[in-house]
Amino acid sequence: MKIIHILFLFTLLSFTTTYASVNDFCVANLNAPDTPTGYHCKPLANITSDDFVFHGFIAGDTKNSFNAALSSAFVTDFPGLNGLGISAARLDIAEGGSIPAHTHPGATELLIMVQGEITAGFFTTSAVYSKALKPGDLMVFPQGMLHFQVNSGKGQATAFLAFSSANPGAQLLDLLLFSNNLSSEIVAQTTFLDLAQVKKLKARFGGRG
Repeated sequence: MKIIHILFLFTLLSFTTTYASVNDFCVANLNAPDTPTGYHCKPLANITSDDFVFHGFIAGDTKNSFNAALSSAFVTDFPGLNGLGISAARLDIAEGGSIPAHTHPGATELLIMVQGEITAGFFTTSAVYSKALKPGDLMVFPQGMLHFQVNSGKGQATAFLAFSSANPGAQLLDLLLFSNNLSSEIVAQTTFLDLAQVKKLKARFGGRG
């Protein structure tokens, strides 16, 4: 377990590339607008040690539609990450749960297994790269690739995630398709799914139409 933690920290540090070479740091002023290069810097006089410490890396509540939880340490949670091109998260998936197909358009993701078993993979137009992962295993998901994680073992599965962006964001395919107000008929036509199934999924994910 100690080796996994050390590897996780090393991975995070290796992602650091941007503002550090120009300024020592630029703690995010979360009251200011976000920009393509990050948040504006908090005034130096207002910065404290707390800006560089994150306390929320704990198991999340997996009692939801996906039976999974993500505890994020992104710039919006951890202002000291601003401009450093780095962030992290903790992933907990209950038995039988999953993180559905999704992308991070602006970040590469590295998954580091800690507990249980997760089957994970990503898609290209010509292939699927999938593997069952156990503690000590790592898997990388290149930037923008559609990917997934499923608890394929017994009991809860836990992994740490590292991202090459302070605010990687996510686009979940299920939510994009079924939580909107686009008509069910159009969704069915453009996905080749049965109309009744589309309506069922819209009801599950809060969509309309």
